[in-house]
Amino acid sequence: MNNCPCGSGSEYAACCEPVITGKKTAETAEQLMRARYAAHVKVEVDFLFESTHPDHRQGYDHKGTRNWAASSEWHGLEILETVQGGPRDEEGEVVFVARYRDKDGIHSHHERGQFKRKDDRWLFTEGIMIKSPPASSSKVGRNDPCICGSGHKYKKCCGK
Repeated sequence: MNNCPCGSGSEYAACCEPVITGKKTAETAEQLMRARYAAHVKVEVDFLFESTHPDHRQGYDHKGTRNWAASSEWHGLEILETVQGGPRDEEGEVVFVARYRDKDGIHSHHERGQFKRKDDRWLFTEGIMIKSPPASSSKVGRNDPCICGSGHKYKKCCGK
């Protein structure tokens, strides 16, 4: 069995391939997002261009996209959230993380993808990058105020 790169668990020939080849249209924004990820893995850059809304195609770089997709090692797609984007909706949003390795190392591409319907087809409009929250530590330092609220230093109170 040839599993689909989108991570659905279905066979590629029954999942994203028919959407990429134009044999069927994506029924939901998430289905289009999954097909776009699979298109990166399979280096189907014509589909990436054609599944982008015409109002958002300016500056699309076929050659650069092809080179990047072909030279990357794809490690998976994780869909975190979908907002609308169903079969009867006109707009949708898919929050996802795409993981890959390129010459610069391992990356997690975390994005809020925006989708719109045009002529009864789902199309990608834009992606808004989501930055990782700043690293924080819940560790209490020896000289920090004690977490119990006593007003003493941690090392003289609960940290003894």
